[in-house]
Amino acid sequence: MTLSPKEIEVLTLVAMGYSDKQIGVDLKIAYGTVRNHIDRAVLKLNAQNRTHAAMIYKLKNKDWLEELYEENNNTLDRRKLLSKRL
Repeated sequence: MTLSPKEIEVLTLVAMGYSDKQIGVDLKIAYGTVRNHIDRAVLKLNAQNRTHAAMIYKLKNKDWLEELYEENNNTLDRRKLLSKRL
């Protein structure tokens, strides 16, 4: 199954180490909505947990974080990443 743009956006922040609460604040969505996006991504990727889902997505899209890192002057500034609206 294909991940939605919002699921990818949430997994990006998971991969960057953000908590569900921090993700909700950054994306201006409710905590429960964050959990729903993570839970759907975990199911779609047949992952064991949120971290596993982020790793599976990264492995399937090998240059995922590296491209974002390079595009943002070798920093993983979440605001710059989110402004690109993955």
